[in-house]
Amino acid sequence: MYIYDKNDQHIVEERAAQFRGQVERRLKGELKEEEFRPLRLQNGLYLQLQAYMLRVAVPYGLLSSRQFRMLAHIANKYDRSYGHMTTRQNIQFNWPKLEDVPNILDDLASVQMHAIQTSGNCIRNISADQYAGVAKDEIVDPRPYAEIMRQWSTFHPEFAYLPRKFKFAFTGAVQDRAAIKFHDIGYRAVKNEAGEIGFQIYVGGGMGRTPMIGKLVNDFVPEKDLLIYTEAIMRVYNQFGRRDNKYKARIKILVHELKLEEFTRRVEDEFTAICEEGAVPLDQAEIERVSAHFVDPNYENLSGESENLDHNLRDNKDFSLWYKYNVESHKKSGYAIVNLSLKKKGVPPGDITDVQMLLVADLADHYSFGEVRATHEQNLVLADVKKDDLFALWKAVRDLGFGEPNIGTLQDIICCPGLDFCTLANARSLPIADKIIRRFDDFDYLYDLGILKLKMSGCINACGHHHVGHIGILGVNKKDVEYYQITLGGSADDNASIGKIIGPGFDQDEIVPALEKILATYISLRLEGEEFLSTYNRVGMEPFKEQLYANH
Repeated sequence: MYIYDKNDQHIVEERAAQFRGQVERRLKGELKEEEFRPLRLQNGLYLQLQAYMLRVAVPYGLLSSRQFRMLAHIANKYDRSYGHMTTRQNIQFNWPKLEDVPNILDDLASVQMHAIQTSGNCIRNISADQYAGVAKDEIVDPRPYAEIMRQWSTFHPEFAYLPRKFKFAFTGAVQDRAAIKFHDIGYRAVKNEAGEIGFQIYVGGGMGRTPMIGKLVNDFVPEKDLLIYTEAIMRVYNQFGRRDNKYKARIKILVHELKLEEFTRRVEDEFTAICEEGAVPLDQAEIERVSAHFVDPNYENLSGESENLDHNLRDNKDFSLWYKYNVESHKKSGYAIVNLSLKKKGVPPGDITDVQMLLVADLADHYSFGEVRATHEQNLVLADVKKDDLFALWKAVRDLGFGEPNIGTLQDIICCPGLDFCTLANARSLPIADKIIRRFDDFDYLYDLGILKLKMSGCINACGHHHVGHIGILGVNKKDVEYYQITLGGSADDNASIGKIIGPGFDQDEIVPALEKILATYISLRLEGEEFLSTYNRVGMEPFKEQLYANH
């Protein structure tokens, strides 16, 4: 993983020191809240319903065990002994005291972490495929380029005050696991016929109030032009993006209103102008410098077979189910990718305690070269586990509470904090998620349903990605009563689609029975081996709608 140089370290230490002074002035009353607000947002500090919330950046989801232990320390010392993993691969602390935040930032800086640009109208934390560097279907490891983009975008003076927040995502694999078509800019690292690395670039994707699928503006930007072409896109957005209406300020609206052809023309003209001004291409020496931080760990030369694994798969049903659903193939023979599920009855999706963080860090050191990854699905990954070690690791994570064999099932819910914490929310989401997990806890039933992505948001801002759930749930407010709209047919992969609202919403007592009807309809209509999304795409909305509202 990337290791800070002296310049990186100086930046985060100076920013932490600067914010300490700003907090002291706020506590003394020398700064009013309206003056303090833009300063705290630049450091990832929100004011929620009941307390401040600090969002910590985890670039492309990658953490060392040392960093994870520091997060545990922060949770224990400054919060209520837990953190919340988000759909941007960040971690949030929901209860820090304002006077403690400067100390938290100092602690983060000591392990090369920060909260810079995790909020505000700027380029946010850059996300990526959680299996980057180890996936069997990967063509190019996108992490060096995500890191280069992080360094380029941090404190970029031209893009510090954009019309609205701005999000990047990277993948380099055949299968898109980073939802690049639902980001302001999505990058797919590819190779052309000559073997040269470049990027397919999608612009104007996003969820929220007006969900849109990103559009391909260039199918091959050479790696040397990555920053220049991105700057051209950002300049067009910064100049022409709406600033008079925050609901129309995202780049997706600009692309939609200009139309793709005109938007692309303006980007190409800007790109040409920047080059004529004397833009400096991304040189190979810099690419190699950063890439040197993302070399393979010291893998052993192992056989693809494991007698220990085969024996335990035959003799232990629980382990074999966990292996089937939570373990993925690795590019290196004898190794596997392990998903640790943060979805369990009685625990809000994505929450992890300080004790669990410490134990995961220990497991990472013992089994996965001291590295932990955060995923968009609010889970964790140990990316480099020997197949021979999988059974021992399973027993450890089962005891830790992360051994639920539910990755990719209905129980693997994505869920935002909702009205329990967020000032923007219209409805609670965490209690509904718990009801769903408790109701659908029969694993034979879950496995029979197949891959089924359920995603829930407490408001239209879509932090829970409900628009791209095979089944999405959106919390709304009707005359001070919480209701839940259901959408069907969303997908964030290469066959990107936006879910459609099936009809009127349901109250908190009706939402689980409504899901039962939808699932029963799916089971009655599916062909052999057909998964939910395929069935929905084949038969359409009407059969589900008829059953759902038959007696409503």
